[in-house]
Amino acid sequence: MSRFTYIRPDSLPETLELLADLDQASRLLAGGTDLLIRLRRQEPDFDRIIDVSRLPELKIIAREGDEMRLGGGVTYTELIKSELIQTLTPLLADAARQVGGPQVRNQGTIGGNIVNAAGGADMLPPLTCLDATVHLASARGQRSFLLSDFILHPARTHIRRDEVLTHLSFLAPPPGARSVFLKLGRQRVSSVARLLVAAIGRVDATGRIDFIRFAPGAVTPQVQRFAAVEALLLGETPAPELFERAGAQASQTMQSLAGERWSSPYKTRVLHTLTVRALTQIFS
Repeated sequence: MSRFTYIRPDSLPETLELLADLDQASRLLAGGTDLLIRLRRQEPDFDRIIDVSRLPELKIIAREGDEMRLGGGVTYTELIKSELIQTLTPLLADAARQVGGPQVRNQGTIGGNIVNAAGGADMLPPLTCLDATVHLASARGQRSFLLSDFILHPARTHIRRDEVLTHLSFLAPPPGARSVFLKLGRQRVSSVARLLVAAIGRVDATGRIDFIRFAPGAVTPQVQRFAAVEALLLGETPAPELFERAGAQASQTMQSLAGERWSSPYKTRVLHTLTVRALTQIFS
């Protein structure tokens, strides 16, 4: 039987002190939806588990001035139930509703989804749309990264062994903005995403698009906003022809960033379709 030490610290400073001991290979336990699967499949590559699931510092959902703060230990269910999120950033609640089944949503955390950085991680596109900043803490100090820079590659991020993702910060979209999150998987629920699209948009008093954010997922090594798509839409009057052009631009951008792969013909067509569908929903 595999053996390791289990520790549940009472505070974030205590957690950081434990992680500072690099002679002990540690793994953080927040929701455990990924960690427990790995334990079933293979021998642990760590000496101890540090349970941070009850740390209040990681459970914040708050607004400070114009800035939103979202703790790394917030679960999908807590995100869905938050009136602040539903009011100011419904895109996050919409994305959280499509994560797995009820058990996963009740246990899984936002921080875990980001740090694991799976290619089809559901929360990465909507948080990228919001230009979220990732905040890390260790006994040595604090570091921050724009989320799109924090992810180096699927399953690889800038986080170090002695760091904890404490929270994310971002500005809420402007008043009147609408958002959409689309997920394509092999099943309706409990499936790994094959393609994701998150978008936020608004039209001004003249009927022209004055705010647009667009970020697909599971199509490029790093989740990022597609600036070329946003530039094509900004200042234009919403119309089906415009959305078709945006869909074509999204597919072209994907190919330039990801290169030609076995899935490219399929994803090119699907991304085009989902882009048109997302923009139609926002600007209908």
